[in-house]
Amino acid sequence: MKKTAANKLSSEYRIPIRYHVLFWVIYFIFNFLRFGSLNNDYWYSFKSNLVEFPLNIAITYFTIYFLVPRFILKKKFFRFFLFFSVSLIFFYLVRTGLNYLLVTQHIWPEYRGNSGAFTFNHIVEVTVGIVYVIGFVAAIKFTFDWINERRKKEELQKIQLQTELNFLKTQIQPHFFFNTLNNLYALTLEKSDAAPDVVLKLSEIMQYVLYDTRERRIFLSKEIHFIHSYLDLEKLRYEDRVEITTEIKGKVDNIKVPSLIFLTFIENCFKHGSTDSKHFKVHILFDIRKEFLYFTVSNTFNPDSRIPTKQGIGIENAKRRLQLVYGDRYQLTNEVKDNRYIVHLKLPINDN
Repeated sequence: MKKTAANKLSSEYRIPIRYHVLFWVIYFIFNFLRFGSLNNDYWYSFKSNLVEFPLNIAITYFTIYFLVPRFILKKKFFRFFLFFSVSLIFFYLVRTGLNYLLVTQHIWPEYRGNSGAFTFNHIVEVTVGIVYVIGFVAAIKFTFDWINERRKKEELQKIQLQTELNFLKTQIQPHFFFNTLNNLYALTLEKSDAAPDVVLKLSEIMQYVLYDTRERRIFLSKEIHFIHSYLDLEKLRYEDRVEITTEIKGKVDNIKVPSLIFLTFIENCFKHGSTDSKHFKVHILFDIRKEFLYFTVSNTFNPDSRIPTKQGIGIENAKRRLQLVYGDRYQLTNEVKDNRYIVHLKLPINDN
């Protein structure tokens, strides 16, 4: 049975066993040296720590992994303190008994007074010591959990964004092919000689859209080559009625952009421009300056016609994808100037 993305993330962010082992080994060595130096009796310190440490580990994990999730996280505080108190009493009794039987009958040689087991001072010393250990380990674990919860949340957001981007991309593909097939259908009705060339171009474009655009971003040079193929289709469709110019300024090498992001705006030129006129002009500019890519596309615009206020799926799709990829680090504007409808898009080229 396959794991979900959330389950995979949960398993990735558990504390590895080796870190648990490393922590307790270091802590054992620290206690061994610390208490051995008090009486200058390292053999006693080693034996007593060897007896006590399994108990320390047991009550620590019992508290953190059983009592806290079952009571503290469910706001059952009274039950937590009740069970925790019982576990401390049990720990003290077992620890003291094992020390007496296995290590020494002088239970507390570190103490500089006349005190032994089951006295107030000894009970406080042992209880405070184990509570300190539990608190220290809990602080490490909960800090680790907090950091990894944030990381897991970020990973889930990335997965969600990538899923939405993929969904938006799948919307573009049928939308684009539907329009192109309509154009091909019109040419076949006219029995145009350009129909076979349209089929070949469409095949080339389909290969790009279906196989080369799987990555979140692709090289700008590939995207420009794809745009040229699309423009060739439009030239076949409109023949001498359309004049298309493409201009590239700056180096496009190693620049990556969201796939198919420019197509929508170029496609809009032919959808809403003055394609019924005898001469229709489209100008496309890619301008790389410093850390930004400036994309401009303009088309002949009839001032007597209205700019479509209701935007189709393509434009809304493009805006959403830009927002998902760049956040607020892009600029998209449009204007009508000198009987031309112009779209300006500014993208950061070194954005991660």
